[in-house]
Amino acid sequence: MMRASFSEQTARGRARLLLDTDSYTELLDPFARVESPHLPLQNIVPQSDDGVITARGTIRGKDALVISIEGGFQGGSIGEVNGAKIAGVLELSLRGARSGTLVIPVIVFDSAGIRLQEANLGLLAVREIHTAIVSLREFVPVIGVIAGRIGCFGGMAIAASLCTVLIGTEVGRLGLNGPEVIEQEAGLAEFDSRNRQLIWATMGCRRRAETNQIDKLVADSMAEVAAAVGDECDPETRIHDRKASRLKSQRFDGRSHCFGKIPDASDTTISRGFSWFHALTERRNIPGRLPSVLSGEMTAGSETVRVISVVPNSRADFVRARAGQIGWEEGWEIARIVREVVSTNPAENKCALLAIVDTPGQAFGLQEEQLGIHQSLSAAVDAYATARANGHVVVTLIVGKAISGAFLAHGLQCDAILALDAPDIEVHVMSQESVARVTRRSPLEIATLAKTVPSTARDIRSFASLGAVEHLVPCGNPDVPDKRSVQAVRLMVAEILQSIRSTSREPITSRENNFPEPRKMSLVVRQMLEAQWN
Repeated sequence: MMRASFSEQTARGRARLLLDTDSYTELLDPFARVESPHLPLQNIVPQSDDGVITARGTIRGKDALVISIEGGFQGGSIGEVNGAKIAGVLELSLRGARSGTLVIPVIVFDSAGIRLQEANLGLLAVREIHTAIVSLREFVPVIGVIAGRIGCFGGMAIAASLCTVLIGTEVGRLGLNGPEVIEQEAGLAEFDSRNRQLIWATMGCRRRAETNQIDKLVADSMAEVAAAVGDECDPETRIHDRKASRLKSQRFDGRSHCFGKIPDASDTTISRGFSWFHALTERRNIPGRLPSVLSGEMTAGSETVRVISVVPNSRADFVRARAGQIGWEEGWEIARIVREVVSTNPAENKCALLAIVDTPGQAFGLQEEQLGIHQSLSAAVDAYATARANGHVVVTLIVGKAISGAFLAHGLQCDAILALDAPDIEVHVMSQESVARVTRRSPLEIATLAKTVPSTARDIRSFASLGAVEHLVPCGNPDVPDKRSVQAVRLMVAEILQSIRSTSREPITSRENNFPEPRKMSLVVRQMLEAQWN
């Protein structure tokens, strides 16, 4: 007898299957008419649920929440509205958990990552999803399921790796970078996106299970997926028992996996991230394990702040991470440094962190994908989020490029963002060439779109208009930090630290008055979800 396929179900069908019979209640169903306002501007027909199903019910009698992503709509990509649906219900679950009401969340991933047609709005939404998952794991198991069709890529691959337990079907795929993007960024010799055997040998869930990057591999069967999810719906399953031990116990230096000569610490190319790191720390460096990840201390007011910056290293073992990208090693090293700060600072003296961001993105390499770069970046996200949860204020300073998964791992998981007010400061989901290939648009069309949909623009002022930047810092030459600019950054960091500590701002609960006009749907969706929650 043929097994009924789980992957061939719609997102709504998958959600109904996982919840107990007659317990299914959908939140913001299609009749709520919650659509992305950004798609019609691009002549794209929106969908009334924006491709994400959120449903309450029970699983084996336990209160549960199922979030199911529809890969058949825009490749399951995450934009403002569906991202707000996911983050919103997770935040409501967190609020209930903090008051003693436990709801077990199950996320069915079928997503290509961030929606390029909404770009930075999707980037911010995925950041909020990451934050909510990390916070929720302290109370209940967050269960991830990778279905089929699209698989799970980009920022959502990081989200999947943050889950307490991750279940993959035999027809599922998991990876940070999609095959076409790797080919576009690194060339055909690095990855042939038409080579199906290579794709499955690298990103298939069976391969991920063999390399311990997912927890359970099941057949593409409705019955087997439902049984696997049901087995995990135990409130006593905690992150520190399973996923956290994995995110903390990897070999952070990664030398057993490296190829070639270990680079000399002095063999580093000067970049903005390098220049600003040394200007702010005045060369008070703390020796690390990777020359591409710098760690040091700076003074901001009366405080000593730990500074972290990723810089180019022309002799790095992984070729695709030599130009300042965050690769497999860099993600683990960032996590190690941040966790070290958390573990060595006493409760009464919480050291603040400053993440200097100047990276063209994550590493686009076959070796990095095989090793699980998505898991490496999730370790960095987890470390920063954990630091904030433990009272360490995290401030980000963007001095150059802040692109894609690299920005999610190093910079976005923070309490406040500062950025140099310079025309070539760039924030985006992907390089312009890859955006053109994936969306099948010309560079001219992409540039024209940025004028209509600001979230697709790459400049820092457009990003700031989304409410994402606390302050734009005037500077002379961003490549050569002058004393005035450095002092301005120090003063702003000191002011932000004082403000955050005096008001006890918490990213999830303080958003009610924080969404600017370009992100108004993020607030509308949350308000509608709250009205339907109980």
